[in-house]
Amino acid sequence: MAALVEHAPAKVNLTLAVLGRRADGYHLLDSLVTFAGAGDRLALVPGGTLSLHVRGLTAAEAGPLDGNLVLKAARALATEIPNLKVGRFMLDKRLPVAAGLGGGSSDAGATLRLLARANRLPLDDARLRKVARRTGADVPVCVDPRPRRMRGIGEILSGPLSIPKLAAVLVNPGVAVPTRDVFAILGFNPGEAAASAGRARALPRDRGGFVAYLAGERNDLEPAAITLQPVIARVLMALRGEPGCDLARMSGSGATCFGLFASSRAAAAAARSISAAHPRWWVKATAFG
Repeated sequence: MAALVEHAPAKVNLTLAVLGRRADGYHLLDSLVTFAGAGDRLALVPGGTLSLHVRGLTAAEAGPLDGNLVLKAARALATEIPNLKVGRFMLDKRLPVAAGLGGGSSDAGATLRLLARANRLPLDDARLRKVARRTGADVPVCVDPRPRRMRGIGEILSGPLSIPKLAAVLVNPGVAVPTRDVFAILGFNPGEAAASAGRARALPRDRGGFVAYLAGERNDLEPAAITLQPVIARVLMALRGEPGCDLARMSGSGATCFGLFASSRAAAAAARSISAAHPRWWVKATAFG
């Protein structure tokens, strides 16, 4: 059979508020999530035994195949659905690994979309949703990658949101920021709530109003991540120093940061400038929304 192909876009946390910690230790979040044009590419040749081949610029950092979320999601769905048609997956890994972009989760979301196509399942099939939750906290939002508000530990999703198109640059300095260590710095005890959770505001539909809205929000994990990896502050300074940058912030638990630019031309120029100044950093001009 011909290969089925899905884009696995980078997940970007435009905002991320930590609202507390559950008794079981999981942290409660409220995050406005969107997806970038940049991402991995996943193909499936249906039929035969389940397998995975990984290639691409960041394949070496993707870790052992057995721990890959593509196989984890596929195996979990095969357990839920007897006689599920699986096959040979080929992952072209383009995003940096463990970078705050949900790369593995987006790969898992693409896996479930491909298996849904191969088996003629609707994306709202309860078994797909169940497997997404079991595979990882960020996987549910990646099954249907559109802008949404993500709450709880990632399992409470709004409907798709309308946000303006945003020219952007993604920058990762090539350092690891363990999510567990970032949350540990916040110091929430099990069962503790944040002092002020705040209330979600309506999203402006125009670009200027939307960027101003984002500027009034935050990523609560950014200061902690900078404590662990001060180079993140350098990335943010580099983005903010480029002409046309309206806002720069870290995504997720880091270390990838994004800059929002006035135009795609300004974003492309900024990406070239930052790449020239920091050739070891991963830099990508892209778009959100």
